[in-house]
Amino acid sequence: MKALIIGCGIGGPATAMALRKTGIDAEIFEAYPDTAESVGSFLNVASNGLDALRVLGAHRRVLSAGIPTPRMVMWSGTGKRLGEVANGLALDDGTVSHTILRADLYRIVRDEALSHGIKISYGKRLVSFDDTGDQVTARFEDGTQETGDILIAADGVHSRTRAQLDPSAPKPRYSGLYSLGGLVHDPKFTGEPGVYNMVFGKRAFFGYTVAASGETWWFANLPRELGDVPADWKPVLVEAFRDDANFSAEVIERSEVASALPIHDLPPLPTWHKGRVVLTGDAAHATSPSAGQGASLAIEDAVVLARCLRATKDHRAAFERFENERRGRVEKVVAYSRTISNNKAAGPVARVFRDLMMPLFLKKLASQESLSWMYRHQVSL
Repeated sequence: MKALIIGCGIGGPATAMALRKTGIDAEIFEAYPDTAESVGSFLNVASNGLDALRVLGAHRRVLSAGIPTPRMVMWSGTGKRLGEVANGLALDDGTVSHTILRADLYRIVRDEALSHGIKISYGKRLVSFDDTGDQVTARFEDGTQETGDILIAADGVHSRTRAQLDPSAPKPRYSGLYSLGGLVHDPKFTGEPGVYNMVFGKRAFFGYTVAASGETWWFANLPRELGDVPADWKPVLVEAFRDDANFSAEVIERSEVASALPIHDLPPLPTWHKGRVVLTGDAAHATSPSAGQGASLAIEDAVVLARCLRATKDHRAAFERFENERRGRVEKVVAYSRTISNNKAAGPVARVFRDLMMPLFLKKLASQESLSWMYRHQVSL
């Protein structure tokens, strides 16, 4: 069997590696003309995602490149401490969630895939696919095409594959937030290493953690109309945080601000697969970054899909088994993450209520026990 994988972000290489471990050949086709190392700032790889990477033998380099971040402390924009919650649950060997530059995570999983002999072709933006029943052919904008036994979509929230697989599929939902981020090295911006400080500001949401090296890694979620993009984001962000009781505005002033990305997620899709084509990762169940699970879910998908394909020679049965195993879990994560995102964009009245209720929310719905379903989930080949 040969698999054509559309997309070389995080999920694409992880899927190719998982398939190779089960004896299935795979080739990756990436729309970017070159590698995507410059895309995004940093992200969270939760403990369940690291456990899935361990199945692929790719976790050690991620741990070395990342920052252990096992805790989150919540604050109001007025400086009030609202509570604390675990950022994932430690694995049996003590491994905790890590924060890593997206470029580093991308480079690591890509290089791991290459070391397994997996071919990656760039400048291959999908135009269409043709499922003949016996094989599937992918056609690309550069006029080339490739034929395989199955086609796996790992091409993200705005997946071209999904749009062709089911033209009536629900469109990605804009969360009302733009995401921006940056890094700054300044000893005056201090904090306990390994702790995410999450600030529900008066006008926007600010999060940061401090590396042992002294660098401050920060991100901001700014409520804004979709498409309302200023010429320069920095003064807009500084103004949004100027009245908050923390150093967020000053951190931003001293930083290079990464490109802003509008945050989308996906409502539940009626169709995950059809014939020889299947959706995975963000193409099937994009979640907002608020729960820190996007990359981890894609890596879990990779392992589960490979196992299902190994278990049966019938790709339709394998895809059905994959969907049955994954749908309930991922939709629960998407819904949970959307709830958090909605709190970030609260108005003045809702903000007061949110800050009053946050300690109860953290105790009842975000405790280690209540979130074990998310972080203790394990996958295997």
